[in-house]
Amino acid sequence: MGDLTTQSGSDGFNGEFVKPSRGAFACMINSEIGAVLAVMRRNVRWRVRYVADDDQLEHSLIHSLKELRKQIFSWQHQWQNVDPVVYVRPFLDVIQSDETGAPITGVALSSIYKILTLDVLDLDTVNVGDAMHLIVDAVTSCRFEVTDPASEEVVLMKILQVLLACMKSKAATRLSNKHVCMIANTCFRIVHQASSKGELLQRIARHTMHELVRCIFSHLPEISSTENEMADGSLLSASEVVGIQNRNHMLGSILENGDMGIDCDGPSPLSDVSCPPIVKSATELDTSKIVESDRKEDAQHGEILMMAPFGIPCMVEIFQFLCSLLNIIENIGIGPKSNPIAYDEDVPLFALGLINSAIELGGPSFSKHPKLLALIQDDLFRNLIQFGLSMSPLILSTVCSIVLNLYYHLRTELKVQFEAFFSCVLLKLAQSKHGSSYQQQEVAMEALVDLCRQQTFVAEMYANFDCDITCSNVFEDIANLLSKSAFPVNGPLSAMHILALDGLVSMIKGMAGRIGSELSVSDKGSTDRDRYEAFWTLKCQNYSDSNSWIPFVRKIKSIKRKLTIGADHFNRDPKKGLEFLQGIHLLPDKLDPESVALFFRYTTGLDKNLIGDFLGNHDEFCVQVLHEFARTFDFHDMNLDSALRVFLGTFRLPGESQKIQRVLEAFAERYYEQLPQILCNKDAALLLSYSLIMLNTDQHNVQVKRKMTEEDFIRNNRLINGGKDLPQEYLSELYHSICENEIQMIPDQGAGFPVMTSSRWINVVHKSKDSTPYISCDSGAHLDHDMFAILSGPTIAAISVVFDQVEQVDVLQTCIDGFLDIAKISAHYHFGDVLDDLVVSLCKFTTLLTPLSVEEAIVSFGDDARSRMATTTVFMIANSYGDYIHSGWRNILDCVLSLHKLGLLPARLASDAADEVDSTSDHEWGKPATSSLSTSQTAPAANSRKSFSLIGRFSQLLSFDMEEPMLLPTEEQLAAQQHLREIVQKCHIDNIFMESKFLQAESLLQLVGAIILARGRFSKGSGVMEDEDTAVFCLELLIAITLNNRDRILIIWQNVYKHISDIVQQKAMPCTLVEKAVFGLLKICQRLLPYKENLTDELLKSMQLILKLDARVADAYCEPITQEVMHLVKANATHIRSHLGWRTIISLLFITARHPEASEFGFEALAFMMSEGAHLLPSNYILCVDAAREFAESRVGEVDRSISALDMMAGSVVCLVRWSYETKNAVEEEAAVKVSQDIGEMWLRLVQGLRAVCLDQREEVRNYAILMLQRSLAGVDGIHVPNAMWFQCFDLVIFTLMDDLLEIAQGSSSKEYRKMEGTLVLATKLMSKAFLQSLQDLSRQPSFCKLWLGVLNFMERYMKVKFRGKRSEKIHELVPELLKNTLLVMKTTGILMPSDDIGGDSFWQLTWLHVKNIVPSLQSEVFSEQELEQMQAKHKNTAGIPVTDGAVLVPSNETTA
Repeated sequence: MGDLTTQSGSDGFNGEFVKPSRGAFACMINSEIGAVLAVMRRNVRWRVRYVADDDQLEHSLIHSLKELRKQIFSWQHQWQNVDPVVYVRPFLDVIQSDETGAPITGVALSSIYKILTLDVLDLDTVNVGDAMHLIVDAVTSCRFEVTDPASEEVVLMKILQVLLACMKSKAATRLSNKHVCMIANTCFRIVHQASSKGELLQRIARHTMHELVRCIFSHLPEISSTENEMADGSLLSASEVVGIQNRNHMLGSILENGDMGIDCDGPSPLSDVSCPPIVKSATELDTSKIVESDRKEDAQHGEILMMAPFGIPCMVEIFQFLCSLLNIIENIGIGPKSNPIAYDEDVPLFALGLINSAIELGGPSFSKHPKLLALIQDDLFRNLIQFGLSMSPLILSTVCSIVLNLYYHLRTELKVQFEAFFSCVLLKLAQSKHGSSYQQQEVAMEALVDLCRQQTFVAEMYANFDCDITCSNVFEDIANLLSKSAFPVNGPLSAMHILALDGLVSMIKGMAGRIGSELSVSDKGSTDRDRYEAFWTLKCQNYSDSNSWIPFVRKIKSIKRKLTIGADHFNRDPKKGLEFLQGIHLLPDKLDPESVALFFRYTTGLDKNLIGDFLGNHDEFCVQVLHEFARTFDFHDMNLDSALRVFLGTFRLPGESQKIQRVLEAFAERYYEQLPQILCNKDAALLLSYSLIMLNTDQHNVQVKRKMTEEDFIRNNRLINGGKDLPQEYLSELYHSICENEIQMIPDQGAGFPVMTSSRWINVVHKSKDSTPYISCDSGAHLDHDMFAILSGPTIAAISVVFDQVEQVDVLQTCIDGFLDIAKISAHYHFGDVLDDLVVSLCKFTTLLTPLSVEEAIVSFGDDARSRMATTTVFMIANSYGDYIHSGWRNILDCVLSLHKLGLLPARLASDAADEVDSTSDHEWGKPATSSLSTSQTAPAANSRKSFSLIGRFSQLLSFDMEEPMLLPTEEQLAAQQHLREIVQKCHIDNIFMESKFLQAESLLQLVGAIILARGRFSKGSGVMEDEDTAVFCLELLIAITLNNRDRILIIWQNVYKHISDIVQQKAMPCTLVEKAVFGLLKICQRLLPYKENLTDELLKSMQLILKLDARVADAYCEPITQEVMHLVKANATHIRSHLGWRTIISLLFITARHPEASEFGFEALAFMMSEGAHLLPSNYILCVDAAREFAESRVGEVDRSISALDMMAGSVVCLVRWSYETKNAVEEEAAVKVSQDIGEMWLRLVQGLRAVCLDQREEVRNYAILMLQRSLAGVDGIHVPNAMWFQCFDLVIFTLMDDLLEIAQGSSSKEYRKMEGTLVLATKLMSKAFLQSLQDLSRQPSFCKLWLGVLNFMERYMKVKFRGKRSEKIHELVPELLKNTLLVMKTTGILMPSDDIGGDSFWQLTWLHVKNIVPSLQSEVFSEQELEQMQAKHKNTAGIPVTDGAVLVPSNETTA
């Protein structure tokens, strides 16, 4: 049980052994016998001896060797069955003999070493265990006569060689725990003795000891955890078994010898292996009989363990012995406040090196064996903390190496110990303000950085300590330390700063590497607590399940933050502090003693003076809190002084005696409740506690001159245990414990880094028993979001300071890597503010924002590696993580504008991804930036287009005259500029704007806002040309972004439109900026209309800005504007539906009708819409008709254009007919009536427009307009035109036209209106045809008579018209013919019938009255006398009551419209 598992070939050291054949082995044994005999014969003492009878006898040693020689060759085929004791004993006898000298002993040792290394002794060998034990016994008790120092050293080296070979042998597993301890002890003794010998022996001895420890503990992983039951028993000290010198005696001899070598030394035997603790607490005593009985049982059990096969017991003994070597400080009287390693660093270095080797090989297997683990948790770590404060950097480095190994292998078992080590050693030493030397700081910082490089270290520190209410914020402390240490304060940058930077970058790099490995956690831990919950009762259900512990630690961290705030309130005012805690639901609404006591017990950062005063208060509630507070402690298995140390470590004992009384009463009651074995009642515990407090004050108060002796202390405590004395041994132990280790009456307040005293270490050990399990983090990014929120700010600041001051390129690259990792993490966790801060910081290093001339800026930028790296990084971040940049866009845009000013940007940077150069437009997008170093100078931006005015051309000439000759750049300057262009090209600045469509909405808005603001900030102090160039560039960027974000244009459209609007309305003269604004707006509309139907009206409405242009600007750009509008209409006519949109478009076309350059394109666009009704809609019909009339009336173009316009107007009637037909079939009756009314109004507007053109001075246009009007009137048959509208048509169009034409014919000169006779003829025909067309419908209307009389009136008037004093023959021929035709139609349809009304105003009479004025004989031609008589007779018989007004013959029962 507890021994090494015997596995064939499991020994890692077997590679150096070679197994010979059986015959060869006999020869080898023979040669070794011969070698020993030869050396012995050289000595006179071992030659032939004679006795009295002259018989020759041999010495027993020689005789046994010769006897062995006789037998070995007879065993050739049965070596495996030969007891190895037979052939090793003769050699061992020589080794153990005190008669042999060093040479003989050395040869015998060599023989044994050879036998061991021949690999003959293995686990299958007969009686191999006894043989191994004999070898160890003989070698460890080796005796020889010293003749000279050199031979002595040789023998000692061979002893080391043989003992190490024993441990490396396959048969080593047959060794007992006792013999392994003997081997270790002997090797250590030789290490000690070597300190006074030669250098070679010293080094070999130390090396052998290291190899031995490595060999022993390399077997630890092979021992199963179930075999440690016997090892857990109480161990017998090795001194009782091995029988070596007393440890204290050996320690004294070590210190006397002094020099123990360079590598490692420190002699101390394995006697009393149990390492005495620094705090010598009193052992618990029962009756003397029980104690004696226990001792006997322990001794017997220990003997059994030590004789068991090699396993855990010997490892425990050896490891405990190694830890005890670190306690050497205690034996030489060095106090804790003095330099612990001032005397010599070799002993602790030697011990620490051996311990490190053991841990390296044992690894996680230590955790399987409680005894070994307990040594690490208590003895080892206590000494590591103490030696960690050593002034020796070498010792500190070794300590840090051990801690790193312990973290790697055993961190789950050492949670509280690590917290103590970090707080008391590493974090303390790494800060210069605590008095540590630069070397100490550097070693401590290196250790921290090494730990930070471990994959899970940072996350585990945060989860286990920062998210534990009872622990300090180790992660925050490390982060703050590294960030502050990276800042050079009042001095140049040093290696320490770079080291701290490496640590920060390592932490950030680890987080960046874990991105994407997050697990979906169901509950992230609620931070809003609206109800009271006892935080000290919260437990995690499963610390191994990330879905369980991640929400738990987040919740605890939230509580811890609130507790920190609450503690701060409490420290200022306890009463208000408790009320505040109630307000945030960390204490119940009604305070109870238990909750307050647990708040005091588990909250860090509380003022312990206030806690002591509260607990000692006589108030009843405070007394109850005191007793509840005492119940939170577990004093089981603790001595009284240890329990008192733990208790008083949580608050400061108040100074008043009554308060002390109350506090100690509560303590004594709790202690006796849990440990009633020794003390008979709580009063005894109280009295003894009081006595210990007094003893502590007496011993450690410098003002007390006469110190209390042990006898005084024992005498003072007589008869306190229920009238009986306590055991003297018990009191003596208490006395020495208090004397040697003071009880700290002023505990730590939590600020700064405490000194690890004995009392505090007891608190650490006690805390470790109750601490929550250690959370092991895998490679997932479970808590990186929370940690980065803490780490980001200090890290950016620290890296920025280093980046600003360092010159080495490799360090600069390290900083850049850190910046990029921060950006990556910020983007992943959506820390926009962090990313903005990073961008702001980096932009400062680009030097692009420094006001310099172009030449100076290019030279500065080209020579500064820091500036180039920062610039590249800024744009890399902008391209990769732009989604989460907000305010940082302003700084980025400032850099872009600076590069533009320097002429380092690509020519088409501002072009959108799908943009192509438009061959029909002479304005260029994305022109190259200009600079004084450019080989070709471009003209000023304002003159890039041709000037359309005299003033513009004159200003252009002035600008040429005032230009000064430019100096041509040198080849070096051109090469430098080209190199910088290549660098900038690699930044892919264009992608920022081309790929802006992938930005999140908030970031996109910020980018647009930054572009709009950038121009104003950049142009301050710049010249006019630079100001305009910057404004143009910003506008181009804005337009490019707008075009690239067509799918979500609504997000940015208002800002873009406002910016363009401001430019358009502020500029009163033509310039490049307003040109870019106008054409950019048109381009946006042209590109986006096909994709955004819901935004069509908004886009087209924005084009009204063009209508608001200053007259000079509008005149200068009218032609290209109209061109763009034409393209827009041709490409997007099908997408424009609303009246508002069409009104904007057609308004732009309308104003071009009379512009000499623009009218052609305007008419082309209008023709595209109206030809064959291709794009005529009810929403744009009237607008198009009005625009066509404007083009028809315009004299800018040829007459043919006016004719075409009239054709389009007349042809549009087809659309009205089609719409009317579609309406009848698709719409309900009520809606159809409304639509029909609308169509009628459109038709009326059409004929009104044609009527206006009928008055044109040009004969061709005027006559053609009348024909088109006639066509429009005739084409209305397919439309249901209401009768009232026909009457309106006659009144507003036909009659008005007839009247106007007559007036023109009679009043205008022939030069203005030529050939009006033909026009009147056409107009007369028009009126007649229109009347006949509508006759059937209008004849039934009450107003028909008035209409008819109007027609007759115009015929009469036209008959009287004269041209140059003569009547018109054409009209005189035409009017009678038209009138006769009309009368015949009216006769045929029954409209004109004779009437017998007496009055003179009947329809019949009125008709003939007017006809006679025109053609007197026409009645007889239309009606014969016979027809009149018949019609009158028929009318009298069939008609009803005559119509009273005489207008028309209509039956009385018909209704009129």
